[in-house]
Amino acid sequence: MPKPTPISLEEINNTVRIPDAKSGFFRKLWAFSGPGALVAVGYMDPGNWITSIQGGALYGYLLLSVILISSLIAMLLQAMCVKIGIVTGMDLAQATKTLVGKKTSYCLWITTELAIIATEIAEVIGGAVALNLLFKIPLLIGVLLTVLDVFILLCLMQFGFRKIEAIVFCLIATIFIIFVYEVVRASPEFSQIMNGFIPKRDIFTATIKGHDSALMLALGIVGATVMPHNLYLHSSIVQTRKYNRTNKTSLKEAIKYATLDSNIQLTFSFLINCLLLILGATLFYGNNPDDLGRFTQLYDALKNPHIVGTVASSTMATLFAVALLASGQNATITGTLTGQIVMEGFINLSVPLWVRRIISRGLAITPVILCIYIWGDRENIVENLLVYTQVFLSIALPISMIPLILLTSNKHKMGDFVNSQLTMIVGWVATTVLIILNVELIYETIQSLF
Repeated sequence: MPKPTPISLEEINNTVRIPDAKSGFFRKLWAFSGPGALVAVGYMDPGNWITSIQGGALYGYLLLSVILISSLIAMLLQAMCVKIGIVTGMDLAQATKTLVGKKTSYCLWITTELAIIATEIAEVIGGAVALNLLFKIPLLIGVLLTVLDVFILLCLMQFGFRKIEAIVFCLIATIFIIFVYEVVRASPEFSQIMNGFIPKRDIFTATIKGHDSALMLALGIVGATVMPHNLYLHSSIVQTRKYNRTNKTSLKEAIKYATLDSNIQLTFSFLINCLLLILGATLFYGNNPDDLGRFTQLYDALKNPHIVGTVASSTMATLFAVALLASGQNATITGTLTGQIVMEGFINLSVPLWVRRIISRGLAITPVILCIYIWGDRENIVENLLVYTQVFLSIALPISMIPLILLTSNKHKMGDFVNSQLTMIVGWVATTVLIILNVELIYETIQSLF
């Protein structure tokens, strides 16, 4: 007789109460709200910042359409994650393991761990740069200080999962308010912004000598927006709510409210990513691309009236750095939880949370420290590393997308909650297009090396 599937993140599974069936719509939505916020932070981490800012500074509003399409794909995929978690009682890693053999599970685990490390690298760089901007702490020291995130997360876990969700949502709101303020001050052209949401052929052809092509940055935006590790995270933490696991009506209601929560929170991340690109395009497009587009340059430019004009102020620059620090701290919380999910799901290995946190952060800071040691304490070096981590995430994404679509389209596993024909078609088209674009990216990268 086969062993029963272990409970995903058992310490927080089925711990958050929800109101009874007679409660109103908004009360139920509030009870299910939270997991979407933890997922959304992965869509607005420092990796998104650098790709969106550079995309705006180099190519204006051209890549807004990429953010829009990526966000819609993200909403579709996260809705699938909600279904697989609620209907099967398994997270994506556990469910994927039922499709593949032991060796394949190990390969998928390693690939997913690398994706998590790539995400962690972005958080380390973003946090170190923010500390440098706010307190003039050298990048190397800032990178080492990010290890303290270990203790922050462990302290937060003591307050319960609902408290973590609230803290994360407050940080998201802080980032959103800051960038609404800064974009309003920058006074962008509304008609140009709306035009940017229309996909154009230039995305595939536009280049600027000595800088990443529009396609490279577009794939970086996809990798930074549709995060592979979020698929595993969401399928697990959506199970924290105390819904009836055996009643079809209860499952349907849980899927409905959890999907609404996800879409609302992902709309916030979509808006923030758009605001980042709009800020970069409004203030810096048309200027010398060598002088703009990086965190420190953007920070300095926000204080320089010769570049930004009358909107320049030290307050604008400081708020930008505070938002960057909040973004890195936000994403740190979710990385550790995801690492535990994929480790337990793929290879049935469980380790204490603090051990997992130290190992994952240690692996993340190592390449950053090596970059600083070899090429010096230069922000452009570490930010280039950050951009390439986002491209890697885009390449790793289909490895997570394919099992997710296969599983949620399986009538035997999903029953009445199986994907509709339209959902299946859209999912497979998105996956196929992404794979084709990644092949083009690899070809372009190889060509640039020779």
